[in-house]
Amino acid sequence: MYVARALAALKRLHRLDWLAGGILLCGLLCLATGALPTSPARDAMERIAPLLAFLGTVIVLAELAGRAGVFDVVATGVARAGRGSYAALFVLCVAFASVTTITLNLDTTAVLLTPVMLALASRVGIAAVPLAMTTVWLANTASLLLPVSNLTNLLAADRVALSPLGLAARMWAPQLAAIAVTMGCLWLFYWRSGRRGAQTYVPPEPYRPADRVLFWVCGAACAAFLLVLLLDVVPLWAASASAAVVVVAVYAVRQRLALRPSLVPWRLLVLVPGLFLVVETLDVHGLHRVLSAAVGSDGGLLGQFRAGAVGGGMSNVLNNLPVYLAGESAVPAANHDQLLALLIGTNAGPVITPWASLATLLWFERCRAQGVTVPLTRFLGTGAVLATGAVLAAVAALAVT
Repeated sequence: MYVARALAALKRLHRLDWLAGGILLCGLLCLATGALPTSPARDAMERIAPLLAFLGTVIVLAELAGRAGVFDVVATGVARAGRGSYAALFVLCVAFASVTTITLNLDTTAVLLTPVMLALASRVGIAAVPLAMTTVWLANTASLLLPVSNLTNLLAADRVALSPLGLAARMWAPQLAAIAVTMGCLWLFYWRSGRRGAQTYVPPEPYRPADRVLFWVCGAACAAFLLVLLLDVVPLWAASASAAVVVVAVYAVRQRLALRPSLVPWRLLVLVPGLFLVVETLDVHGLHRVLSAAVGSDGGLLGQFRAGAVGGGMSNVLNNLPVYLAGESAVPAANHDQLLALLIGTNAGPVITPWASLATLLWFERCRAQGVTVPLTRFLGTGAVLATGAVLAAVAALAVT
């Protein structure tokens, strides 16, 4: 009986689940065989423990807020505010996706905002692809401003000793530059007349949450989390965990059946430790030397552009998280701007290949489930233009501010 249940559970696993489990198994094998010494493995796990706590709790918070209708209300409000104008809708969707990424992280945008935007497209009878591409591109390029926006930002902020407001003060110009380039590419390739498939749209009716108590509690919890985040009075994981506890508590009273184990992002919690272990192993066996040669030690303008290019290029070959982890150790400790340029490359650059970032992989999965497809050649080609322009513009903005 137990064997049958285990086999049934294995059959339900997605390919991304198998990928995450395989990477973790590979990392554990490296540790068990001695390919990865115990000391760097222990240091890596101590470093990511609070990051995993934050990642797990913020996804639960966002998932339950989405179920309560918080994102649907905002998305419908965005569409109504556009009043049938595609140009206005474009600007509002860019703002919506950017704010969601900046404040709740790129994986939340990929996991929760994608189906909301696609459902919105269906309700108002507009093309789904422009909304889908807005979501995936801004999930990556709008993830530069705050530590919460991207897991790599948490690592970089720790390395350069910047608070959330300190990181924002250093990255606001690169973030605006990356979003501006993204807007230009989105309009040119997906939103302009002839691409979107219509001239106007009919604004939807207001969205009414099924449970207004859940809606208001979840909305307030998200707002409080963002306020605490900006004030920097408690660790990130404590802020997200506190907000998640409040939301889980109200769900336990009003919709207990919604609280299920699948709310926890198990795939991410398995994948991230595995990536850290594998990268630490590669670092021990020569990756550090390769990236050190590629990134260089020049902390000036050319060194920053070089770091950004290496970060973006390698992220599309491998994946942005392990590339940042390995690249971070290759950048000299005193070269803070060069490290931030590497961060720009690994955040804004992974928009070419489907595996370049976990957010893009999650986006592909959600689009496939909703029956929305983007031709791969078009995805690769337009992504290459965006990656080049966004990384160059953002690094240039970093250098002049």
